[in-house]
Amino acid sequence: MPLPSSALRKTLTVALGAVTLLTSACATESTYRPATGHGFERSGYSDRQIEDNRFQVSFSGNSYTSRDTVEKYLLYRAAELTLQRGYDYFIFADRDVDHRSRVYSTPSVGGGYGFGGYWGPSWRYRGRGFGWRTWDPFFGDPFFDRGVDIDTIDKYEANAEIIVGKGPKPRDNIKAFDARDVIHNLGPSIVTPK
Repeated sequence: MPLPSSALRKTLTVALGAVTLLTSACATESTYRPATGHGFERSGYSDRQIEDNRFQVSFSGNSYTSRDTVEKYLLYRAAELTLQRGYDYFIFADRDVDHRSRVYSTPSVGGGYGFGGYWGPSWRYRGRGFGWRTWDPFFGDPFFDRGVDIDTIDKYEANAEIIVGKGPKPRDNIKAFDARDVIHNLGPSIVTPK
């Protein structure tokens, strides 16, 4: 027996709400955890020892993670690593934040090389409010790409080289941090996986 139209609408509304909830749950900032993934898909922290008291530390965020959060997680990881190794303070010897971008188009038409993925004449132009667009004579309509969505995804990765030490931090070095103070002050804002 078919569902009445009002029952069908309610069922579809509930299903759409569930899908939206599941999709939005996946679209969150990186959490503070060891790194997973490779290349552009990498997210989390990693470190390696260079000398007895020198380490390389990094934190990569996903495409929803702000630069500020990536830098905060790097600082937290440096402090955590310092204490784990039995030291009291760390000094940034070098610190940098990389910004990487990727551009995606959906749906892709013709594989980007003309008709059927083969080479063919085509022109690219920038449309106001639409980003880069393409005109290809094999498709006839010069505005065939109205359904193409161009997205740029930005990611940040913070990297640092730290030198760790014991005792009070050097007061005359502005790049020196007391690891316990960093953990105490940043700890409440660090989001870990559930």
